[in-house]
Amino acid sequence: AIKGFVQRFSPEQTSRIHFYDKEESLFDYLGVEQEIARAMSRKVWLKSGGYLVIDHTEAMTVIDVNTGRFVGKRDQEETILRNNLEAAREIAYQVKLRGIGGIIIIDFIDMTDDEHKRQVLRTLEKALTRDHAKTTVYDMSPLGLVEMTRKRTMESLERQLCESCHECGGRGTLKTAETVGYEIFREITRAVRQFDAAKLLVLAAPKVVSRIMDEESAAVAELEAFVGKTI
Repeated sequence: AIKGFVQRFSPEQTSRIHFYDKEESLFDYLGVEQEIARAMSRKVWLKSGGYLVIDHTEAMTVIDVNTGRFVGKRDQEETILRNNLEAAREIAYQVKLRGIGGIIIIDFIDMTDDEHKRQVLRTLEKALTRDHAKTTVYDMSPLGLVEMTRKRTMESLERQLCESCHECGGRGTLKTAETVGYEIFREITRAVRQFDAAKLLVLAAPKVVSRIMDEESAAVAELEAFVGKTI
C-alpha cells in the first residue's frame, strides 16, 4: 500500500522503501534508541577521547569543547587542532540531529595558530552544508568563541521528547539536604507562632530526614527546647 502511494506521488522514492520482517525491533536493529539517548545527553563523547558539553538556555545554546582523555603524543597544538576538527564535524551533526535552532555559541579549545582557526571554521562550515536548515557561521572571536545561527524549523528534539523536571523546575540542580533541613527549622519556628499544637510532625525526603536525625540532632534538641514542643 505504501509503495503504491509513493509510486503515484513520488515515484523516485519508491526504491527506498523496504519491508522489515525481522523479530528484533526496528529501533534496536538500526540503533535508533542509542542515538536518541546520545542526542538527549548533555555530554557527547568524541572518538578521540574528547567530548562536547551542550547546554540550552532561553536565549541560546552553548557548546563547550573539551580535550578529555585525548592527549597528543608530540605537539600539543596539533592535538588541540585534531580535537577541534573532530568537534566541528560532530557539532554540525548534533545541531541537526537535535533540531537546535536560534543562536549557538561554540567554545572551541584555545588555538594560537591562525591557520588552525581557519581550518576549524572551514570544517564546521563544510559539515553544515549537509544541513537543510539555513545556517550562518561567524568568525572566531579573540576568546576562541564561534557564533552561529541556525534557522528554527521545528521544536528541538529535547522539547519534543522531554518536559521540565518538577523538582528543579528545569534548572538541573536541587537544594542540598543541609539547605532543606535549615528551611525546615525556619518553617517550624513560623508554624509554632501560627498554630497551637502539642507536637510537630516533619515529612521530608529520606536524605533530608537522615541528616536532621544525625548531623543536626543537637540542633533539633535545641529547637525543641526553644519552641517548647516535641518535633
